[in-house]
Amino acid sequence: MAVPQNRTTKSRRNMRRAHDALVAANPNDCPNCGELKRPHHVCSSCGHYDSREVVSLAREVDVDEDAA
Repeated sequence: MAVPQNRTTKSRRNMRRAHDALVAANPNDCPNCGELKRPHHVCSSCGHYDSREVVSLAREVDVDEDAA
């Protein structure tokens, strides 16, 4: 079984973990509705991406109550 020859100091351990920190997200404004959205993703509030609608939201679909 592998056992370390020397003890790893706190300084060396913490320097190795220097890149493990979480990075804050940088949301952008949606050009259609103005809500915050992730860059290069479809807007969750209006369904637009790159100035065109790619996702039809449920509130915009007309559903007949009798057919359901």
